[in-house]
Amino acid sequence: MAERRIGLIMNGVTGRMGMNQHLIRSIAAIRADGGVRLANGDTLMPDPVIVGRNRAKLEALARAHGISRVSTDLDACLADPKDEIFFDAATTQMRAGLLRKAIAAGKHVYCEKPTADTLADALDVARLAKEKGIKNGVVQDKLFLPGLRKLKMVIDSGFLGRICSVKGEFGYWVFEGDLQPAQRPSWNYKKAEGGGIILDMLCHWRYVLDNLFGNVEAVSCLGAVHIPERIGEDGKPYKADADDAAYATFQLEGGIVAHINSSWVTRVRRDDLVTFQVDGTHGSAICGLHKCWTQSRVATPKPVWNPDQPQTIDFFAGWQEVPTTQDYPNGFRVQWEEFLKHVAGERPDYPWNLLAGAKGVQLAEAGLKSWAERRWIDLPRLEV
Repeated sequence: MAERRIGLIMNGVTGRMGMNQHLIRSIAAIRADGGVRLANGDTLMPDPVIVGRNRAKLEALARAHGISRVSTDLDACLADPKDEIFFDAATTQMRAGLLRKAIAAGKHVYCEKPTADTLADALDVARLAKEKGIKNGVVQDKLFLPGLRKLKMVIDSGFLGRICSVKGEFGYWVFEGDLQPAQRPSWNYKKAEGGGIILDMLCHWRYVLDNLFGNVEAVSCLGAVHIPERIGEDGKPYKADADDAAYATFQLEGGIVAHINSSWVTRVRRDDLVTFQVDGTHGSAICGLHKCWTQSRVATPKPVWNPDQPQTIDFFAGWQEVPTTQDYPNGFRVQWEEFLKHVAGERPDYPWNLLAGAKGVQLAEAGLKSWAERRWIDLPRLEV
């Protein structure tokens, strides 16, 4: 048994998602637990350098989480041969350019989604990585959530029979900034800064739908700017011109119909911040982030429409929770471990790559086009 070092350049980890999910709960947690165990018994130990513009902030973050290296010079980091992987969780608008620089420097690349703000750029980066023989990955964290993993098990078991439809509800109320401070950064609501829930969430829904139910073949999407003015971090009002809600219907292969509402302008009265209900000929399932419930054909109640009497059926009582039979580590960490194994040569069939990321951008771009043109948009097959 031996410990193998693997050097990481981590860009954009002073932001909320990059810091909490990627640095603290993934890389720092992996290091604290002794690294990633490989099949041959060796341990892969990530050694990150965290990169950004504010050295004081970087140094404080590094001290808090046992990181020894920080830098404000990304070009110098990319030129250093002892670091093999470039990771980016900074702004979407800069991502394609940064990935191109990293690939040109011979680094393997791993990044948040969207991989670019246009499909042309997303495909270009994916082609470039393929041409250069660069190993690449894109964060597709929701596939590793306990609730969705349980749902995948239900689907794979055949319990549902032939799947007819999928209904998704995502979102919560993001405060405008006057009554209470907003819990999301203001750039999310500014079109010029890459904001908008369609670009953000349809990238997620693409990999969820593709991997659990069937490839997305077409989309009809209606976006909305329900709240046109919000209060920024500086306490001043700003024009919120990026979509804060999206109502999308998807045609999947095999005749499955999916509909997902995504909204930062909704109040939650459901089991979780996101839920997916899947209805099939033999049964149904519904999951949230952590839990999943099923109802079989024989356990399905038989309601009769009668608006003149209060409903007598407890519709919640007829569902059975799928038990938790294993530990489910943080989903971001799980995918980081899989990507590190991929770079180490242990997982050649890594599916969550830049082409998969480009498919997410394709769906978001098609959703925006559908909204603008008020029509269905077909999604051609992507290849690089």
